[in-house]
Amino acid sequence: MAGFVLIHGSWHGGWCFDEVAALLRAAGHTVIAPTLPGMGGDEAELRAATLEGWGEFAAGHCADLKRELGGAPVVLAGHSRGGLVVSTAAEQAPTAMDALVYICAMMLPDGMSRAAFKALEDPTPAFDALISPVANGAGTVVDPARAAAVFAQLSPPDLVAAALPRLLAEPHGPRSTPIRVTPERWGRLPRTYVECTADRTIPITSQRKMQALSPGAKVVTLHSDHSPYLCCPAELATTLIGAIPA
Repeated sequence: MAGFVLIHGSWHGGWCFDEVAALLRAAGHTVIAPTLPGMGGDEAELRAATLEGWGEFAAGHCADLKRELGGAPVVLAGHSRGGLVVSTAAEQAPTAMDALVYICAMMLPDGMSRAAFKALEDPTPAFDALISPVANGAGTVVDPARAAAVFAQLSPPDLVAAALPRLLAEPHGPRSTPIRVTPERWGRLPRTYVECTADRTIPITSQRKMQALSPGAKVVTLHSDHSPYLCCPAELATTLIGAIPA
């Protein structure tokens, strides 16, 4: 059996993985799905959130879980913006985890930020229209009334309706911070990239551009919107289990 640390994407919290976490636990695995520090906070809390700090937070959970499990494999997975956290944690502490999974996530090369990658993507006007600044520019929020059509157009409507009111303010700083990864640390860990073909937030063209910029990941394709933990949780859980190193 293995451990999983699941890192949510922008505006979400660890609760977004509830369905997948239940499936993993039913299969005998241990799961931690924390909410990142600063999410939904006031201006000071939003400004205090950094990509480096988020990386340390995730790596710490991985290290603690590995000790708890007596050295059993730990898989660190991130959704969407959570990919930045996965890469940062892996570079900081590659011995704390055994494999990485990017779920339609930011898998960027060394020196590139989320904001910089945005300039390389095809236009996403429906997604961009959802986002508004808050707290004097320290963070952003999305319009929940319009988010379903962009985040989760294929997912069960009842699950989507329950999730959207829980969306939180997102700290702005981490998305503008360049990723730092090296072959010797981040690059030593096996990677899986879960691409979602019907994603309207990070389109499949963008996902495949990231795969080309950071080659070497095993690719699993799901017919899913941007929320595979709602759209196809069983398939996502199976994919995560498949990432456990032999």
